[in-house]
Amino acid sequence: MSMNEGGGILTKAKMARAAALKLATATTAEKDNALLRIADSIDKNRARILAANTRDLELAKGLVSEGKLSKALLYRLLVDDAKINDILKSVRDVAKLEDPVGKTLSAIELDKDLELFQVACPIGVIGVIFEARPDALVQISSLCLKTGNAVLLKGGSEARYSNEALFEIIAAASTAGDGIPDGWIQLLETREEVGEMLQLNEYINLIVPRGSNQLVKYIQENTKIMVLGHSEGLCHVYVDRDAEMNRALDICYDAKVQYPAVCNAMETLLVDSAISGEFLPRMVDRYLKAGVEIRACPRTMELLKGTKELKPATEEDWRTEYNDLIISIKVVNGVNEAIEHINYYGSGHTDAIVTENKKTALTFMQFVDSSSVMHNASTRFSDGFRYGKGAEVGISTYKVHARGPVGLEGLVSYKYLLVGNGHVVAPYIGTGARQFTHRRLSKDFSFTDP
Repeated sequence: MSMNEGGGILTKAKMARAAALKLATATTAEKDNALLRIADSIDKNRARILAANTRDLELAKGLVSEGKLSKALLYRLLVDDAKINDILKSVRDVAKLEDPVGKTLSAIELDKDLELFQVACPIGVIGVIFEARPDALVQISSLCLKTGNAVLLKGGSEARYSNEALFEIIAAASTAGDGIPDGWIQLLETREEVGEMLQLNEYINLIVPRGSNQLVKYIQENTKIMVLGHSEGLCHVYVDRDAEMNRALDICYDAKVQYPAVCNAMETLLVDSAISGEFLPRMVDRYLKAGVEIRACPRTMELLKGTKELKPATEEDWRTEYNDLIISIKVVNGVNEAIEHINYYGSGHTDAIVTENKKTALTFMQFVDSSSVMHNASTRFSDGFRYGKGAEVGISTYKVHARGPVGLEGLVSYKYLLVGNGHVVAPYIGTGARQFTHRRLSKDFSFTDP
């Protein structure tokens, strides 16, 4: 029997809620030891994970041939030994990170012996809905465990067997030692459970969707629970007139070709008209050799009219996240037009400029309204692991709570802890009221003796 059988979504949510209250008090050592046990267990169970993933891949290939699943999702689904090695490093890196729970964010004296502390605490129960990538299950679980949050996971049906294997390994390994309660991690198994989960605002504190634009919009429109995520990864690279040519070629190639199926891959290339005649023939030739389909603006089509492989771009192309070896290219008149295009058509995810002109770069980085803005670097760097977060639960394009790749800091909230010595409010009200000192303190919250 699967470790997750024996209860519907309401039962699982109640179990997660009860576990979250206990997990919130787990020590850093207990959580880190659990993470190391998880990594060791995944390593020992490679054969089981690979066999489960092979089963998923065989079924998925049939769906691709029937036109029911995209090649991009098939690519994301793959788990091999190299991917497992990345998973192990991610989990162990999370264990090495500073525990944000219990950290004093601010301390202030309201009056003598009346001290107020703002202290980080877990959010509670996190519901995560993700598509295709089994490694996402491990990343999300690791971050939730480190931050003391219980988690309800719903992966795509195309990764069913991989997700089940990883879930059972994580659940067993994490609770094999002290401090980690049973039920802190739950796996949802049916599509119907997603709709039911969205109604459980009494038990779930945050929903994190990782998937298509349609999925995210559906969740945002059908729940009262706070949603953290991004609906699209429509990323741009702008090549400025002052760009170093070889550097621009390498960055634009990496941003599109290195891994096109992910949300931080470039979808639209913007090129300054001042260098388009020099840059685009070389860049397009390199893309075509890599099998990239190119959809070009009229100016690009005219510039490269001898290149038969080009397709004319439509208005819809500027709004499309391809997640594939397809790119739209537009010639623009300088940095301001590039910024205007990005802010109008972009999704606020990740955008980059390639230039040796620091003033132009600063203008771009200040005025492009995205969660990550880059200078002379590929958009593919927009990632929780690469940002030193160990892993990420997702990427947020919202401007409140958390923005960009969301790691540990995005999975904690805070509470105010007030420590007095018999204080009451009455003396601070009315004529001759006692005044608050509101003095900043350089101390952490603690009940232990110094």
